[in-house]
Amino acid sequence: MISQEMVAEICRLFEVEGWRRHTIARQLGLHHSTVDRALRRAGALPERGIATRWRSTLDPYVAFVRAQFERYPRLPASTLYGMVRERGYPGSEVTFRHRIALLGLRPRVAPEAFLTLRTLPGEQAQVD
Repeated sequence: MISQEMVAEICRLFEVEGWRRHTIARQLGLHHSTVDRALRRAGALPERGIATRWRSTLDPYVAFVRAQFERYPRLPASTLYGMVRERGYPGSEVTFRHRIALLGLRPRVAPEAFLTLRTLPGEQAQVD
């Protein structure tokens, strides 16, 4: 059992300093599962089975990207990458495209409705 001061230090290092769990365990001389348990009990980590999302270099620009897609839904990712790059985005274009697809930022185009004709053989003829 670890003390409340140690739990507070683990939470500070994780949330404020941005250290990873294994780094905290190594620096404080604890087992990594002890650090995980302390963070879960403090509410800093979700329960097991729920995937955690790491911070991305694109996170500060997500609002800008969404606004651009609302104004221009068919804007190419290469053009948008140039716009975000001018605003200080440090990542590569491949990473940018991957994050756009992963986060689902691009609006979906509504599918066009069509009718499938079902007729018996010899009932209808079609000519191009």
